[in-house]
Amino acid sequence: MTYDAELEASRRLHWMNMLELHAQDRGGAEALVGEGLRLTWRELRDRVRAVAAMLQRRGVSRGDRVYLLALNSVEYIAALAAINTAGAVAVPLNIRSAGPELDYLIGDSGAVFGFVDELGAARLAEATAAQDVPVLRFGEEFAACAASGEVPEPVDVAETDTAFLVYTSGTTSAPKGAMISHLNLVTQVITANRMGPAGTAHDASIIVVPLFHIVGVSNAYTAFFNASKVVVAPSRVLMSIEALTDTVEAEGVTHMFLVPTLWQAFCSQPGIRERKLDLKVMTWGASPASRETLQLMADTFPDAIISAGLGQTEMSPTTTALTGADSLVKMGSVGRPVGMVAARVVGPDGEDVPAGETGEIVYRGPGLMQGYWNKPEQTAEAAYDGWFHSGDLVTRDEDGFVYVVDRAKDIIISGGENISSVEVEHAVAAHPKVADASVIGMPHPQWVETPVAVVVPADPEDPPTLEEIQDFLAPRLASFKKPTRLEVVAELPRNASGKLQKHRLREAFSG
Repeated sequence: MTYDAELEASRRLHWMNMLELHAQDRGGAEALVGEGLRLTWRELRDRVRAVAAMLQRRGVSRGDRVYLLALNSVEYIAALAAINTAGAVAVPLNIRSAGPELDYLIGDSGAVFGFVDELGAARLAEATAAQDVPVLRFGEEFAACAASGEVPEPVDVAETDTAFLVYTSGTTSAPKGAMISHLNLVTQVITANRMGPAGTAHDASIIVVPLFHIVGVSNAYTAFFNASKVVVAPSRVLMSIEALTDTVEAEGVTHMFLVPTLWQAFCSQPGIRERKLDLKVMTWGASPASRETLQLMADTFPDAIISAGLGQTEMSPTTTALTGADSLVKMGSVGRPVGMVAARVVGPDGEDVPAGETGEIVYRGPGLMQGYWNKPEQTAEAAYDGWFHSGDLVTRDEDGFVYVVDRAKDIIISGGENISSVEVEHAVAAHPKVADASVIGMPHPQWVETPVAVVVPADPEDPPTLEEIQDFLAPRLASFKKPTRLEVVAELPRNASGKLQKHRLREAFSG
């Protein structure tokens, strides 16, 4: 590159340039911390460069897709940044995906390379076609590559280039890959900094949610912009809330996002108020929070800002936010539209509905994805009349605060995971003992919602058992998607046009 070209590239507003900037200005400060690995900004920059050079050497070029199938780690974040540095598109995949799901996701994305850890390699062994794509393992193999000192060929990555392909559960059996650009994520940085005290070089943000979720990706991206230390929560915190608390205390974590069930567990620990915790911003989302949980959070950390909101992958993700005193005054609300998002609540005719009436919330703004990968028809179905149609049914009060009423897309949110009810229905219906099936979300004391299968047996005298359904689904679906309850009926309720009436099933089995 000529000097002028390099200077022009340095003007780009994305996290790779932020990494270069921090490596120069505060290279000795800690940037990324995880189990057994602590990296300064300079060390992280050098590793990202080396891995990007390896990708280029292996034939990965601008616009190619590279998947990741692993638990959260320092290496995972370094690989994400390296993929983008090489000009490629990162495709983070759900580590809980089963073999057939991986075959679809890797095949649909057209990935030419992949990163896996030990668990990811085991998951990959269950797939078939996906094994044709070369992979690099986190651990010794990745460490050797990262320490090579290689420097990649410069790639001028524009803000409007696709940075990530994040798959989201839809209402069909085929997940859709939302194309998220660097510009999309920069808008999320602005939104995050407006929702609470912005993270600085003196702060630390911990990532607990999976990095294959848009929330995990956007949290890492935001921390890079703010020069905040990123702490990758140890994998054992998934089993131990005490381990998470120890890490938050030891690393001086100031900003943390958890799903409501984890906040409930975190704040309910004996002696939690006596711990030396520096939490400034407590953010929740991905599933509804009860009034009891919100009150507990406020009572446990009275000096912290509690923030939450509504969001979805396609919007990168935050669309509405509830912060500060409003968190207690407007309990049950997901807040008002953030500054980077225009939102309306519309009826079936596309016209705005009055305050207090139910309608679909629609959006526009720079955070809106570039579209669904290789799915122009679905993109057109979701974005029309100049607005992105979320599928979320909400009401708005006189003050403009939004309250979620229902999800028009039949998505079940269990423990923060989005589950397509139709995807699970198709899998259940394939069981030889099932003639017809529906899957609904029902309340669960720990996970907020859980999938419940309602089936019509092929032989009324020999209906399937829950165990038989779960065993049948084990190699086909991720474990969190499997129904935890089974109801057997003579027929499913349908209207005159044959459309399934799920509301009647929810009413029938709500007890």
